[in-house]
Amino acid sequence: MDNITGKTPKKTLWLRTLCIAVAVLLLAAIPVVLGPVVEPKYLTVSKEGSLTEEYYASVAETNHDVLFIGDCEVFESFVPAILWEEYGISSYVRGGAQQLTWHSYYMLEDALRYETPGAVVFNVYALKYGEPQREEYNRMALDGMEWSPTKLDAIRASMTEDEDALSYLFPFLRFHSRWSELTAEDFTYAYKDKPLVSDSGYLMQTGIVPADTQADFTPEVLFDPALPATAMDYLNRMRTLCEERGIRLILIKAPTNFWRYHWYDEWDEQVAAYAAEHDLTYYNLIGSSEEMGLDMSVDTYDAGAHLNVYGAEKLTRYFGKILRDTHDIPDGRGDAAASAVWQKRVDAYYDRKAAMEAETSNG
Repeated sequence: MDNITGKTPKKTLWLRTLCIAVAVLLLAAIPVVLGPVVEPKYLTVSKEGSLTEEYYASVAETNHDVLFIGDCEVFESFVPAILWEEYGISSYVRGGAQQLTWHSYYMLEDALRYETPGAVVFNVYALKYGEPQREEYNRMALDGMEWSPTKLDAIRASMTEDEDALSYLFPFLRFHSRWSELTAEDFTYAYKDKPLVSDSGYLMQTGIVPADTQADFTPEVLFDPALPATAMDYLNRMRTLCEERGIRLILIKAPTNFWRYHWYDEWDEQVAAYAAEHDLTYYNLIGSSEEMGLDMSVDTYDAGAHLNVYGAEKLTRYFGKILRDTHDIPDGRGDAAASAVWQKRVDAYYDRKAAMEAETSNG
């Protein structure tokens, strides 16, 4: 301060202002710089968290005639590489762990920003849920979604009461406490592309754990025979969106019906009635296991809850024939560019399968 006038010299004031501005910029840069480090990479743990973001690289290479949307009953059940190899159907699985009906709707809305498939196949099991469930599943579904008004709507629809929308805008606010959990892959893939964990959205499992047919079936304590209005509202939105874009919406229930994840007759009747009312096709594949050759002593990796790769290939071949013969999904193998892309994907699928089988046998 000037000893005569009592005023701060202009040079000193300028330096103070500069220091404050630099400090503010550094604080603002912390989430941007460190966010990619602390955000989960979903490569060795909870691989399902990588599924959402992997879609964008795929659609940049080629469009898809069929999109599958839904929970683990799609991303562990349908194999796009087999659909192409057997039927020439270009497809992608936009599935996710506990992907609820509103998640599925916004995954579809997001995908339609990039392509218009001929058919969308929605697995109906998630219709049982009428409220957001768990933050970790929201994170795995939404953090990898590219920014758009669709993502903002998806965040608002999906958050639980304890979540903060700001932490989706700045994931560093949510994950900054992961410092003690960081591994080499967090630093390696902070600023570069991660290796793919899926094959066009299909998450492979090669383990074999026979279905537990002796387990006692205990109905869910909170079982409600009426499907929730919120879930049915998003199914309506899905149907309307498909109608507006000239897309065929197909409803399915995957063939797994493990006692812990039971599909009740009351729910099935409501879905069948909805499909009939709106001229949609609904396939409950639970009763088709024998026809598709499923053997739950060898075709499941977790005692019957989900299919392993051997069961998924059987289901895919069975349903691919339906897509071709009943829904006229075209054979794209005459397209040289698409064939070149898919040959690489088919090769990658079999390479992954061989590597995982070797790892399973050695384990």
